[in-house]
Amino acid sequence: MVTVRSIRAKAGSEPITMLTAYDAPTASVVDEAGVDVILVGDSMGNTALGYDSTLPVTVEDVASRTAAVARAADDALVVADMPFLSVGVDEASSVEHCGRMLKEADADAVKLESGPHTVELTEHLVRLGIPVMAHLGLTPQRVKEVGYGRQGTDRDDAREILDLAKAHADAGAFSLVLEHVPANLAKQVTAAIDIPTIGIGAGPDCDGQVLVVDDVVGMSDRTPPFAAQFGDVKSEMERAVGAYREAVETGEFPADEHSHVEDDLDELY
Repeated sequence: MVTVRSIRAKAGSEPITMLTAYDAPTASVVDEAGVDVILVGDSMGNTALGYDSTLPVTVEDVASRTAAVARAADDALVVADMPFLSVGVDEASSVEHCGRMLKEADADAVKLESGPHTVELTEHLVRLGIPVMAHLGLTPQRVKEVGYGRQGTDRDDAREILDLAKAHADAGAFSLVLEHVPANLAKQVTAAIDIPTIGIGAGPDCDGQVLVVDDVVGMSDRTPPFAAQFGDVKSEMERAVGAYREAVETGEFPADEHSHVEDDLDELY
């Protein structure tokens, strides 16, 4: 069984694999495949809930789906992604929301989209027994401010990311997601901190990699440039659903083997 401690110990040694999941069936597949970490990402806003960003996702959305994932995952570490404005407004609410994910939804840890405002919070959460995965670079909850472009592309911004990575490691975070940053910046961050980095669009030198499961299996309408598709589940679903519709319309389904006849019920009148 994967633990926070075992993930932290992988820094600089063996690769960490992480994928998102938002429901029990997907979590079961990801878990059985041997993926180390399942992130119940706020990306559910785009992939599962029909929104055009992550901003509308609520604490209740994440808690409900985290609980479903946790029930299906026997071995993977389950990390709940704290949604927009669930942390950072005030400390008491932040702690309560994060605590709910462990206490009620059975998460193993939480992920915070990080910045200067989450350093002290990270330290406080860890002190209370709530493991924290930090997240720097592109943070989609700030889309209204920074958009979806690559982050850390000039020296000042890159230094800020490096400094914040060190600060969150010192504050007790057990790992750090680096999203959509230059590969040479991610390499330097990875070398500078003693916790593992998990990249998404951050090059090959991070300690691990994470992708949105919909991109991996071919369910996304649009795949970001740093993602790769490893299957085509959408085409297979379209084929199966089309075949079902045709079978109903032609009378091929249900066939005799799909029905049960109770002899005593003949000629009721």
